[in-house]
Amino acid sequence: MSFRGLRRQNTLSAMGVNEHTKKTFSELQRKKMYRYVIFRVDEKKREVVVDKIGNPAESYEDFTAALPDNDCRYAVYDFDFVTSDNCQKSKIFFIAWSPASSRIRAKMLYATSKDNFRHELDGIHYEIQATDPAEMDLEVIRDRAQ
Repeated sequence: MSFRGLRRQNTLSAMGVNEHTKKTFSELQRKKMYRYVIFRVDEKKREVVVDKIGNPAESYEDFTAALPDNDCRYAVYDFDFVTSDNCQKSKIFFIAWSPASSRIRAKMLYATSKDNFRHELDGIHYEIQATDPAEMDLEVIRDRAQ
């Protein structure tokens, strides 16, 4: 890889995370204020920002419908479930959404900045990378959480 290519690679992975983004994740995690938060990379600001939030009453179908069909996003989803011994539990999923129809540049940008962003979100239980809705189907989430 040339120096220019290496520099560009480092630039892509050096996305910041603003305080509002961290605060919104904390509100989902600790206060249960949201069911999900969808994040996008703002290339001009060079940081990951909140794109959409879902209120606690929204379903998993509402969440998946809120993801764009042809662009990448990061998302966290607070999945509530009941265990086999009848205990109410909650697990937070980090989803790296990168549909096949998204631009190559977007796929690269999200792939190279994912680990840095994911590291900023303390309290994630599971991570899923999805290029197709079937890869993050509710059954996949349910199976991982059990």
